[in-house]
Amino acid sequence: MASPSFREISLNGLWKNNPALVQLLGLCPLLGTSNSTVNALGLALASAIVLICSNTAVSLVRGVVNTAVRLPAFVMIIAALTTCIELLMQAYTYELYQILGIFIPLITTNCVILGRADAFAAKNDPLRAAYDGLVMGLGFGVVLVLIGALRELFGTGVLFANMQLLFGPMAAGWQVTVFPGYPGFLLAILPPGAFIVLGLLIAGKNRIDQALVERARAKQPDAPVQSRRVRVTGVIE
Repeated sequence: MASPSFREISLNGLWKNNPALVQLLGLCPLLGTSNSTVNALGLALASAIVLICSNTAVSLVRGVVNTAVRLPAFVMIIAALTTCIELLMQAYTYELYQILGIFIPLITTNCVILGRADAFAAKNDPLRAAYDGLVMGLGFGVVLVLIGALRELFGTGVLFANMQLLFGPMAAGWQVTVFPGYPGFLLAILPPGAFIVLGLLIAGKNRIDQALVERARAKQPDAPVQSRRVRVTGVIE
């Protein structure tokens, strides 16, 4: 089987096979931590780093791991990398780590990461595996941050609040008040708001795909009609 091209990997990760909008994987962290931009961005970066590193490691050891222990070995690799990320967050972004809570250790069981390790990294070279991890992590992260930004905007009327939790004191002034005097919309930052925003994003993607298909059909010239004789139950048509 020929290896997929980098263009194909990019299109799959960012649009055609986006893990959040198409595969609907990793919904637990996607919906549970996306009530603000900083929370969503923190988890997106952590997940992307683990995804890139785990894909690369799995691809490097794919030829020496026995089939019977393939999945346990992959889980051990992902768990080790997740522990490293967890320790780094405890050291440098402790307040954000406390806010994200159990969702950081749960990266180990994220279906996006384990799925890409088994379905792609275990069958391709390290360069393609690392790139697939980058693109899939970017596709997942963009959706996660977009949901977080929309929920924060409609829930509180501001964007980029508390960014210092991730980027330090220099980001303390990054907050943008989009709707001054906004009374707030509680539903947007509650769990049901995450389902509503995700559903709207999925509907929007499906509508764009449909429009692209219709546009492609409109650009194609009409196929020439060829007369032909077909015999059906003895009748010539």
